Amino acid sequence: MRSMSGSRRNSGSSLVSSSSASSNLSHLEEDTWILWGRIANEWEEWRRRKEKLLKELIRKGIPHHFRAIVWQLLCSATDMPVKHQYSELLKMSSPCEKLIRRDIARTYPEHEFFKGQDSLGQEVLFNVMKAYSLVDREVGYCQGSAFIVGLLLMQMPEEEAFCVFVRLMQEYRLRELFKPSMAELGLCIYQFEYMLQEQLPDLNTHFRSQSFHTSMYASSWFLTLFLTTFPLPVATRVFDIFMYEGLEVVFRVGLALLQVNQMELMQLDMEGMSQYFQRVIPHQFDSCPDKLILKAYQVKYNPKKMKRLEKEYAAMKSKEMEEQIEIKRLRTENRLLKQRIETLEKESAALADRLIQGQVTRAQEAEENYVIKRELAVVRQQCSSATEDLQKAQSTIRQLQEQQENPRLTEDFVTHLETELEQSRLRETETLGALREMQDKVLDMEKRNSSLPDENNVARLQEELKALKVREGEAVAAARELKLQLQELSDTWQAHLSRGGRWKESPRKLVLGELQDELMSVRLREAQALADGRELRQRVVELETQDHIHRNLLNRMEVERTGLQEKLQYLGAQNKGLQTQLSESRRKQAEAECKSKEEVMAVRLREADSMAAVAEMRQRIAELEIQREEGRIQGQLNHSDSSQYIRELKDQIEELKTEVRLLKGPPPFEDPLAFDGLSLARHLDEDSLPSSDEELLGVGVGAALQDALYPLSPRDARFFRRLERPAKDSEGSSDSDADELAQPYSQGLEN
Repeated sequence: MRSMSGSRRNSGSSLVSSSSASSNLSHLEEDTWILWGRIANEWEEWRRRKEKLLKELIRKGIPHHFRAIVWQLLCSATDMPVKHQYSELLKMSSPCEKLIRRDIARTYPEHEFFKGQDSLGQEVLFNVMKAYSLVDREVGYCQGSAFIVGLLLMQMPEEEAFCVFVRLMQEYRLRELFKPSMAELGLCIYQFEYMLQEQLPDLNTHFRSQSFHTSMYASSWFLTLFLTTFPLPVATRVFDIFMYEGLEVVFRVGLALLQVNQMELMQLDMEGMSQYFQRVIPHQFDSCPDKLILKAYQVKYNPKKMKRLEKEYAAMKSKEMEEQIEIKRLRTENRLLKQRIETLEKESAALADRLIQGQVTRAQEAEENYVIKRELAVVRQQCSSATEDLQKAQSTIRQLQEQQENPRLTEDFVTHLETELEQSRLRETETLGALREMQDKVLDMEKRNSSLPDENNVARLQEELKALKVREGEAVAAARELKLQLQELSDTWQAHLSRGGRWKESPRKLVLGELQDELMSVRLREAQALADGRELRQRVVELETQDHIHRNLLNRMEVERTGLQEKLQYLGAQNKGLQTQLSESRRKQAEAECKSKEEVMAVRLREADSMAAVAEMRQRIAELEIQREEGRIQGQLNHSDSSQYIRELKDQIEELKTEVRLLKGPPPFEDPLAFDGLSLARHLDEDSLPSSDEELLGVGVGAALQDALYPLSPRDARFFRRLERPAKDSEGSSDSDADELAQPYSQGLEN
């Protein structure tokens, strides 16, 4: 403590004088251990009453063996609820596991604790990073955080390192640094650039001239807290101070590095500066980290100014966000307007085509109407002439009837009159037929006129066209008037120029002529301006007409859009209904598949039980055969005993046959069952077992056993056939016959 007080009074002096002996050095180390042990035991008292002395001691460096407990005390991570959740988190799976595995091998690759694939250090580092990615899913995993966790694991177990890392992320602004947006990193770079511009303006100007941005060299300082920049002894000293003072030490150490290397950096280009930051700066303070800490705390750092910069950065980012939103909105509106303009142009072209087509159709219909009217007029004229002829003929007939009383009229004259009457009636009939045809044509033309486009729209378009023609005529008339005025002014000007030679002698006349020339020029310009104004007004009228047409088109498009939206809603509702039906059908299909699978499994289980029972019966038959052969070999069977034994065997075989028939159950499947692509074969078919007692006895005991239950050798089959014959013969068989029958089978068993 006395040495620390002396170091505060003289910051340039070291902890131990260069002239002190090794015994004094060991004594000082022992005092340091005692001091830090007392600090760890009396932490709350030191934190409240001796804060300045504690800060000075931390800046001088925490002893290696006390770092674990002191770091936990500094960040209040000694008793956290999340520590009890660590083991449960390791059992869960994280979506960031692949990324963590990929970066573990690149974290402290030269350190013994992390060297080698699947080493203890890599495993515990993976566990801590995976657990935190599950606790804070918004941050998940970020590359720079692995170096901080690796340093913690060098000092303490993984559960305690996990708790300290969680506290660092929550309380030391690291969580904002490692978020996907990295908004806090942008703020730190902004504050660091301001401090660089304020304290090292020449170096800042050089950086800007070389396009050497601050983020190119300072991003790793803030993300890894110099753990990837300095060797571990120096980086650990910086981390000691960070645990007590926060990110302030990163700003101080960064500016101290730039101050020390300002002259060298001013002479390098961008590539040279990049190499200098990677190769020279990291090893400048390997032997004297106290010098780096001393330089760092000579840097000016104003917390109030940093707060103000934070507010400025927030306001600037908010303004940029608003501008981006406005730009995005304007781009969207511009795109929509372009689409509307293209649509209106297409509709305008289509409307013009329809208008022209309608006018052509109208002209054709008018021409056809004119032709039909002419034909109708001719027919009417013919009808009137035929009516007149008929009236004349009737009057002639009446005259002839009056003259019939005159006996002087001859029969030839009467015949001639009748012929003329028939001809006139024929002409009248033809005229009436032609009249009916004309009337049918008129009705057909009226129907065709009714099927043409809406007359209101065509009439409105014709009115617009007439209005345009009227405006065009007015504009042409106004242009003619202007041309006449210009012609008059030009004639006047030419006359004036032709009289100009007479005024050359008098100065007063010359002045008057100049004035008249200027007046004439003004009138000409005025006439030209009037002509231009008329042209502009004509252009305005045309634009207004186009705007009116486009508005009408927009109204029609709005009606069509409403209809399309209603149709879309109807189709959406219909699609939902179809999806519901599809899901219901899928559910029913899944239930049917489950039922079929259960049935197949039940069949397979029944078949397995049958096979097991058949195997058991085969074993029992084999045991009976062995017992029988043993009895025959020992000579325990005589003729009567063998017959009785055969009868017992037959009884046992009948019992076994009955059991087989019961186990056989229903008739075998005609087709093999299929289950998930596997065929279930029939192990017991109708040919493998006899269907009745007579069939069993008919084929013989040995043959039935051989064919149905147990596959026997040919020698065994012959033995059972010969054994069957003595059972069917009379009781006069002898013991020698039985011995002869048993001898070949016993020899077969011995073989």
